[in-house]
Amino acid sequence: MKLIKQKQINPRKMWPNEAANFTPWLAENISELGEKIGMELEVVGQEVSVGPYSADILAKDINTEAYVVIENQLEKTNHDHLGKSITYASALGAKTIVWIATDFTEEHKKALDWLNDNTNEDLAFWGIQLELWQISEDTASMRLNVVSTPSTNVKTIKNKTNNESESRNIQLSFWTKFRDKLQATKKIPSLQTPQPQYWYDVRLGRSGITLSNICNTQKSIVGVRVYISSKVADVYYPALEARKAEINKALGCEPDWNPNPAARDKTITYVHQTVLSDPNKVEEALDWLVEQTLIFHRVFSKEVKDIKI
Repeated sequence: MKLIKQKQINPRKMWPNEAANFTPWLAENISELGEKIGMELEVVGQEVSVGPYSADILAKDINTEAYVVIENQLEKTNHDHLGKSITYASALGAKTIVWIATDFTEEHKKALDWLNDNTNEDLAFWGIQLELWQISEDTASMRLNVVSTPSTNVKTIKNKTNNESESRNIQLSFWTKFRDKLQATKKIPSLQTPQPQYWYDVRLGRSGITLSNICNTQKSIVGVRVYISSKVADVYYPALEARKAEINKALGCEPDWNPNPAARDKTITYVHQTVLSDPNKVEEALDWLVEQTLIFHRVFSKEVKDIKI
């Protein structure tokens, strides 16, 4: 291993203009931000109209379906952007505000912390500092540093409402039973440990593409989902879509092929309506999901293996 000396550079060297360059790039790579704040984000729109103004990015938390407003600023924070962020969130009904800037003043950091401590417990405010570090002449590394977060203050405790706790308990119970049933088939080795969350990943043998199955407690829906990350979407999705008819025939169903043009993450999803509060319906849903997971795993493992990268 070699240590590489890096030099911090102005992000505008890569993204000269916020609206024309950075916002479209972030929309296409929204998973980078999602990983940082612990959300599975889906872009709803860019430059979304709010009266005479426009929100840089409107996204949705797939787990809760709550809106997320993302305001970008490739400079030091100012009152104008803070005010706009709150205005956009109120007009669009967003539950989370993410303010991205290259430099946060202490006053604005304190303002976000104060909002997290004193606003409705359903609201969350994130301050993310963007840095760009040059590695070589034509290579740079992006860093997203959290300067204000709702997860380190009193709101974390408040947010553990009964509904959220019940939802997570349902998901943990569902994925534990799912893992046990899938493991009993002995057809897929090395399954992950269940977590109280919206998704459960089953590997397909290639990096960047998984079966990221879903358990939506809000809609009482479970589903098998091929999740293609932005890093490989340009290669995998077109190759798979070109064989859509053959793949659907092998699956024995017609899943929803979502090219997700507003973001680079792509999905292929097949869902099942159930009643997660009914033990009998849950068992039925588990058997359905195990069966479909085995089919999707068999079909897509072969398909992605045949794609030349």
